[in-house]
Amino acid sequence: MQKDQTMSAPSTPTSRIRHRRRSNEVPSEISKSNGSHLLVHDQNKYKSMWIRAYSSMWMIGGFIVIIYLGHLYIWAMVVVIQIVMATELFNLLRRAHEDKHLPGFRLLNWHFFFTAMLFVYGRILSQQLVNTMSTDKFFYKLVSGLIKYQMVICYFLYIAGFMWFILTLKKKMYKYQFGQYAWTHMILIVVFTQSSFIVGNIFEGIFWFLLPASLIVINDIAAYFFGFFFGKTPLIKLSPKKTWEGFIGASVATVISAFVLANILGHFQWLTCPRKDLSTGWLRCDPDPLFKPEHYPLPGWVPQWFPWKEISVLPVQWHALCLGLFASVIAPFGGFFASGFKRAFKIKDFGDSIPGHGGITDRMDCQMVMAVFAYIYHQSFIVPQSYSVEMILNQILRNLTFEEQQALYMKLGQIFHERQLGLSSGSMSS
Repeated sequence: MQKDQTMSAPSTPTSRIRHRRRSNEVPSEISKSNGSHLLVHDQNKYKSMWIRAYSSMWMIGGFIVIIYLGHLYIWAMVVVIQIVMATELFNLLRRAHEDKHLPGFRLLNWHFFFTAMLFVYGRILSQQLVNTMSTDKFFYKLVSGLIKYQMVICYFLYIAGFMWFILTLKKKMYKYQFGQYAWTHMILIVVFTQSSFIVGNIFEGIFWFLLPASLIVINDIAAYFFGFFFGKTPLIKLSPKKTWEGFIGASVATVISAFVLANILGHFQWLTCPRKDLSTGWLRCDPDPLFKPEHYPLPGWVPQWFPWKEISVLPVQWHALCLGLFASVIAPFGGFFASGFKRAFKIKDFGDSIPGHGGITDRMDCQMVMAVFAYIYHQSFIVPQSYSVEMILNQILRNLTFEEQQALYMKLGQIFHERQLGLSSGSMSS
């Protein structure tokens, strides 16, 4: 009997193995308590608030500096953010044991990532690239040729990656490899493609990037502080610290901020001018009608109490109300999606690169939803739908070679000359 007991003790060696939890993994006792960990009940809420506020000040300060530097630097910032987000998400499903048997498999993920980057940015920034190279004939021809065959180049780069994946398949590793393949494509579609719309907004004018991004930040900060001081009613089980008080308070604050902030940003010409090339100089342009103030008279009783007889409103402020409403009501669902995703994988944050906030992906969940909406809204309701002289010239510069442009110039000159002769002969006969 004694022998049986001594023999049975070492029969469970796995009981001595401890599971080492990652820093961003959610403890099981916390993950089961949906709705019970509101900020008003959190004993360490002031400590976490100061950590979050300190890192937020650094982020906002760096963001302002990059905005001041201009379009190219903002684009570079977006690219860096995309790379960091991809790194955080690639690491989420990786297993060190399997990766040891698959040399070069991580490189394949990045091959697909940079192929997608070449395709998306090639489509978005092709016109700016052509305008930048238009002064040099050799580079103009080179860039025009690359843009013309860009889709073919990207397609064969993707096919090369596809063949690479097939040739690296290993027995007993199929499930893991195909899971990584699907996960990589989900990152490219859901994360990279959506965040790339931010770059489209930047070159339409920094205003159309800065306003939506700022509204998400304002909504996030307002929701945190309203929930911090007044939050008592849980909003959604996916995110147990979110409250109805924070959601409603942030919505009101965001819509008001959108109206006021659009007026402030709309007076800076450098923010409202679209960038037509990839240079870094300061912009000067004729203000769009959206950024020219309109004056509205106030009721007669207002001047008796206040020194104003009329108010000045930029037309873009009415559009800003739509952006503010979306940022406060719809965009937070991007955060709820991310919260549900993290709960599915039993992690607290996607990373720990930003103290008090988690990873870059944790800060960009709502921004991606907002960026897509801002781009679609701008293209649908702001950009004129009829063809303008500038739009036609852009198409000519983009799609015709230098020789074809010269031929078009000669043909237009001939047409104008014939019309002038026709007008002169008609006036003489009359």
